[in-house]
Formats: sequence, C-alpha cells, structure tokens
Amino acid sequence: MSEAKELTAREAAAAIRTGALSAVELATALHERTERLDRVVGAYVTVTADRLLQGARAADDRAGAARRAGDEDALPPLLGVPVPVKDLNDVAGVRCTYGSAAYADNVATTDAGVAQRLRDAGALLPGKTNTPEFGLPCYTEPDMAPPARTPWDLARMAGGSSGGAAAAVSAGLAPAAHGSDGGGSIRIPASCCGLVGLKPSRGRISSGPDEVDGPGLGVHGSLTRDVRDTALLLDVLARPWPGDTFRLPPPAGGFLAACDQPPEPGLRIGLLLEPVIAADAPVDRACAAAAEQAAGVLEMLGHRVEPAPVPFAAERFASFEAVWSVGARLAPVDPEREHLLRPLTRWLRAAGEDVSGLAHAIALGGMQVATREAARAWAAYDVILSPTLAQLPAPVGELRDDADPAGDFAAQMRFTPWTSVWNVTGWPAISLPTHRVEHAGRALPAGVMLGAGLGEEETLLGLAAQLEEALPWAGTLPVEPVPAH
Repeated sequence: MSEAKELTAREAAAAIRTGALSAVELATALHERTERLDRVVGAYVTVTADRLLQGARAADDRAGAARRAGDEDALPPLLGVPVPVKDLNDVAGVRCTYGSAAYADNVATTDAGVAQRLRDAGALLPGKTNTPEFGLPCYTEPDMAPPARTPWDLARMAGGSSGGAAAAVSAGLAPAAHGSDGGGSIRIPASCCGLVGLKPSRGRISSGPDEVDGPGLGVHGSLTRDVRDTALLLDVLARPWPGDTFRLPPPAGGFLAACDQPPEPGLRIGLLLEPVIAADAPVDRACAAAAEQAAGVLEMLGHRVEPAPVPFAAERFASFEAVWSVGARLAPVDPEREHLLRPLTRWLRAAGEDVSGLAHAIALGGMQVATREAARAWAAYDVILSPTLAQLPAPVGELRDDADPAGDFAAQMRFTPWTSVWNVTGWPAISLPTHRVEHAGRALPAGVMLGAGLGEEETLLGLAAQLEEALPWAGTLPVEPVPAH
C-alpha cells in the first residue's frame, strides 16, 4: 500500500473499509505530517487533532461492525477520510476566522452545509484551512496565519483563496480538501500546487441550509490529486437543501461514473490563449505551452481543436468588479474592529459602499449580458481550453501591495485573466495539472483549464479523465518540503 501521504480519498476509504488500514493509523500519520510541515506550507489556520482521532476511532468501529456483518458496501463513501474545510465556512465548535484578524476569536456554533455533507459521507474534519481575508484576493497571505506556499517551491505562493486547502493536499497532509471559488479560488491554487480543481456550475452545490447565494459568483468544490476524487467529492456535495435559489439535477449515474464514460471522439474544443479580463496581461510562454500541449493530446484522442475568440470585451469585467466590491462590503465587521482589516479589504469595501442600488442592478445585468455574449461567441464549441493562469506560481508577496490596493487588484487580474469568466457565466470549469516546467532548478506546475456550458460537469469530468490517462499525473507529489532552519 502507498504511504498515507500518497493515498487518494478513494484509496484511503477503500483501505479503511476493508481493514487494510485503520482510520486511526491514517489520521495519526497525516497529523504527524501536519505537525512537521504545516508551519512550512501554511496549510491550516486551526488543527483539531483530538476531534480527528476521536472521529477516526468511531470510523474504525463502524467499519469493523460492517465487515463482521458482511455489509461493507453500505458504508458511506468517505468513511474515516480526513477532508479539511476552508476557513470561510463554519464547523461547529471550531474557530472560524474568515481569514481576518477582525474574527480572530470567532467560534462557530453550527456546521455549514458543506461540512454537514462531508460528515454525512463519513469524512473526518481535521481542521480549517488557510484563506485570505474573506476570500477576496487570489493569494493566501492573511494576518491570521503564515502565507500558504506551494510545496513545489516554498518561495512561491499556493494561490488563493483556497490556498491552504491546496497546500494541504499537495503536501500530503490530507488526501482531499474542501474549497470555494468566486473568481478562480479553487482553480488558481490547483494550478499553483499541481492539483485538480473543479468550479462546478452555479446551482450544482447548494450554499444551504443557512447561507444565501447572492449573485451566484461563489460556489463550493474541492481540491484533489486526481479527477475521480474530484468527481467523488462532487457526488458527496451536490445535494440540495430546501429553499435553494439555483438547483441543477444530478446525472442519473453520478459524477464518479462519468469518469469511466469518456466522450466520443469529435468534441469541438476551442483553444483560448488570449487574455479576457485583462487584455494587457502578459502570458508566460510555459503557461501557453501547457494549453497547447493539452490541445495536441486532445487532437490525438480524436477531438477537434481550433482557436476560440475572446467571449466578451474586457470592459464587461467592470460589472464583476462592482458586484465583487459589494460582496466585500456585505461582510459584517464590528466598526470597532474595522481597523484590523487589510488595506485591500478596506479598499474593496469602500468601493462597494459607493455602488448604489441602481448601479448594482445594472452590474448584475451586465454579467448576464456577458454570459449571453459568451454563449454566442462559443456556440460552435463543446469545451473551451485555456491556460489556468497567465504566469507560473508567483513568489510570496509579489502580488500583494498594501500601499496600493488598486494596483494589487489590477495585478491579480493580470495573473488570472481567464478564471473569473466562468464565475460570471456560472458555467463549470476545471483546472488540471498536466504540465511541469523547469524553472530555476525547480519543477513548477502549470495548470490547464477546461470549461463547458451550464450543467456540463459530466462532459468535463469524462474529458479530464481522458487527459489524465494520456498525461498521467496521479500520485505525483512535489519534492518533500524542507523546513527552513
């Protein structure tokens, strides 16, 4: 059996189900690794070791009883598997900071819906993963914790806002992790850390039972090491709650089954290399080459690849910016603690304060117009292929500019000129770790992104599984991160 750090969620669950590995053994091995490496990669804000071991013992008891009864198939799919929750979402009895010093002492009283779904699937919740303040920037460098770093090169960022989740999975501290994505916050860290990261369709994973959808930019998802784990987590999380504003019916056979049903040859794939939301964004040749390599493989698999146009003018992104700033302003902060907020957060909240109700309604309409323009521009394609990011993982601190928050935000746009298109449209997109680049003596991951129409996760997962077989990355972990002395 592989070492604990190398197990996928499916492998870990199968080993616990059969008794080849106990949940306590797995939890202990991963916790010991976390104690040794977390301060290096910045994965966790809060670790709940006692809860983890208590849950592991209960999982072993349950698995043992099922084996004695010959009823292992009735066990939940993630029994005994540690899956941390991003620190933007509540886990009852555990500190939830939302990445902000203003919430340093906040302890959640209830589980968020995604935490409940993970528990229902038998997963253990080993802690809360690192995230920037309110999940706003595409880097994870909060005041509440060390920066999240990609284990591939500790001088470089893990991305954001699900940076801690990606660092945990890439460093072998957890087989999979919960994440969320409002402008690329799953796919950006997936690319930086060499992982699979799916942003599902709007309406695929409920924000319930207590959260509201708002404009629908942000969605829940996961960070994993392979496509089938991503599909399994989607099966676990994609269950509705009463009162959902958006709801998509699941496929009859489930998302995991879609990975074993590759699409027939002849998919029409549009290759998009030109930046969208920041027309002047410089694109690293290695990032473009990753997408071009994937395009070549897809052609060998029998699909048709041709250039795709930019779906809408960069000016359309002003609607996203207005809605994003209003979302930042909606975060409830005690006026006496406002001074604890980061400069970027204060700048975004001030911008949101200046957006009138009429301007907000116009911005929401602008995003719908952009979606219709994208549908027309890409009507000839089943899937759009692009680099995930315009650059390789940036050095820690390179994008952050506390002295110039507007410049900080502009730099983030240039770094991520494709990801938020899929949040505006609400359509699904997945980042895949198909490419490695030698840079300054280190191998760095460069992700490619596949996107499709609303509700087309089955197509994306089947195609992603095809690429994974042709360009195998499963089980690939970075060189062991070495703590600085």
